[in-house]
Amino acid sequence: MLSIKRLTSMALTVWLLSLATTIRAQQLITQEPIRMSAKEAVDYALANQSTVKTAKLDELIQLAKNKEISGMALPNIAGTGSYQYNPITQKQMFNMRNFGLPKDSFTTVSFQLPHNMAGELRLTQTLFDPSVLVALQARKTLEDLVAQNVTKTQIDVKSNVYKAYYNVLSANKALNILSGNLNSLEKILRETQEIYKNGLVEKLDVDRLIVQFTNLQTEQTKLKNLIELGTASLKYQMGMPLKQVITLTDTLSTERIAADVLDMDKFDYSQRIEYQLLQTQKKANEFDLKRYKMKALPSLQLFGATGALRGSSTFDYLQTQMWYGYVNTGLNLSVPIFSGMQRKRQVDQAFLNVKKSEVAIENAKLGIDLEREQSASTFRNNVLTLESQEKNMALAQDVYNTTQIKYREGVGSSLEMTTAENDLLTAQNNYFTALFNAIVAKIDLLKSYGKL
Repeated sequence: MLSIKRLTSMALTVWLLSLATTIRAQQLITQEPIRMSAKEAVDYALANQSTVKTAKLDELIQLAKNKEISGMALPNIAGTGSYQYNPITQKQMFNMRNFGLPKDSFTTVSFQLPHNMAGELRLTQTLFDPSVLVALQARKTLEDLVAQNVTKTQIDVKSNVYKAYYNVLSANKALNILSGNLNSLEKILRETQEIYKNGLVEKLDVDRLIVQFTNLQTEQTKLKNLIELGTASLKYQMGMPLKQVITLTDTLSTERIAADVLDMDKFDYSQRIEYQLLQTQKKANEFDLKRYKMKALPSLQLFGATGALRGSSTFDYLQTQMWYGYVNTGLNLSVPIFSGMQRKRQVDQAFLNVKKSEVAIENAKLGIDLEREQSASTFRNNVLTLESQEKNMALAQDVYNTTQIKYREGVGSSLEMTTAENDLLTAQNNYFTALFNAIVAKIDLLKSYGKL
């Protein structure tokens, strides 16, 4: 009765993905069906959908990176220890004449001992480093970037869940009406079979009704299967185990779809998360440009170290012996002079990335304008189509009811019944297709205005 392509567009993808992936989380499956409105389904998805979880984990990773960057501005303290054994000590030759002897006389002397041990504690504090300074300034921008990515992921999940939810809801509504048609036709079929036994109608009339009844049963079976697939798609979009039974509690009507349409005159590009992401990415690129420019500045570090060392001809470090301590402190200054034009090339690349961001922002504004116009037009047209199809379905239902009465009273034929039944099924199919298209158009409209 409903379009198979529409009902299975997401469901078939879900089945393929579920076969290729493992169970994400051990969620409790209740025996009783869970009653869910569309809002509750969205809330469940935001708490359990894997893409949302991944985006939130990326946000935590960025926060951890920011703390790592903060640590670059804090003192760094490191302890080191070393032991060196020289089986053959290195010797150097000296001319003793240099030390006062009357003629050349050479001798060898070793300044090493076989056993040497040392320990040191060193503190390093960055006083000024351009790269560290820019990294500290960019922390908030990077946090905003991942937070906005979480928001974008949540909006996409909301859209998918709403569409999957109303897909199943409209299919259930279609099934209820189809089941009503089937019950009505079954009653007429029984009555006609009794009349045929009395010889008042032809067998052809009974056969036509049986064909109609069988076709309706086939449509009912197809619709049930499609609802099962659509429900599986909804559970996947929610991050819910497929074995969990759910009951949808919302209702779907023309009045509800047409109601509460947002004010389309009040819009700002910053309402769209995609625009916010591009603006934040531009800021990040500007910090990157600033970092490369500031690489021409010197860096300054303060250091201090203390330690002790001792050498010995034998390994007697376990005994109490004299250790020779030392303390030193100072500054390390690094001044870039020439880097083979590498910094200039890095600045050029970073500058071009900023320009690319500006172009992307302007293009996004054009795309948002187009999306808003298209979604608004599509929504208006789909609502008009839905209203006309609803009236058409009601008219087809009246014709069908009148044809039934005429048939029972013996003034109508089974052919008229078949024609009226087919017209009603066509009208109902058109109505439910229009119903689903209208709710999807409303979801797309809300999303295009940043109101989802």
